[in-house]
Amino acid sequence: MDKLAIYPGSFDPFTNGHLDIVERGLKLFDRMIVAILVNPAKQSLFSVEERLEMLRESLRPYPNATADSFDGLLVHYAQKQNADVILRGMRAVSDFEHEFQMAIMNRRMNREIQTVFLMTGLRWVFTSSSIIKEVARFGGDVEGMAPAPIIARLKEKYAKKS
Repeated sequence: MDKLAIYPGSFDPFTNGHLDIVERGLKLFDRMIVAILVNPAKQSLFSVEERLEMLRESLRPYPNATADSFDGLLVHYAQKQNADVILRGMRAVSDFEHEFQMAIMNRRMNREIQTVFLMTGLRWVFTSSSIIKEVARFGGDVEGMAPAPIIARLKEKYAKKS
């Protein structure tokens, strides 16, 4: 049976830590949708359209992974996509409490969709979208922390702001 996982996040921007979860998740599931949550309350560096474009470029080597966006409740989106699993990555124990609460609520709303947690590879534990943006904003070197299309867009975005 074909197992579909939804890997949700803001992905502003998508990092190599996120890519690590995609690569490892594709070893567990047949297909994956990397889904950007549209959150108008959150100030993003990149628009949803820009993030989708960068995600599609970054996921090109992975034919079983696609990019999409959604608004509303994740569990409703997963249900609409006929997903079996919500895949979440965790960097540290501090991520667990919030992720656990979300997983329990999602399970309460739909018992058929399971949440699976993958720990980020040790190489990427320190990496976050926020840290990468901060370093790039001040002209620091972020090479190797995100896929090449993302690095190029970060440089372009911050060159325009200076």
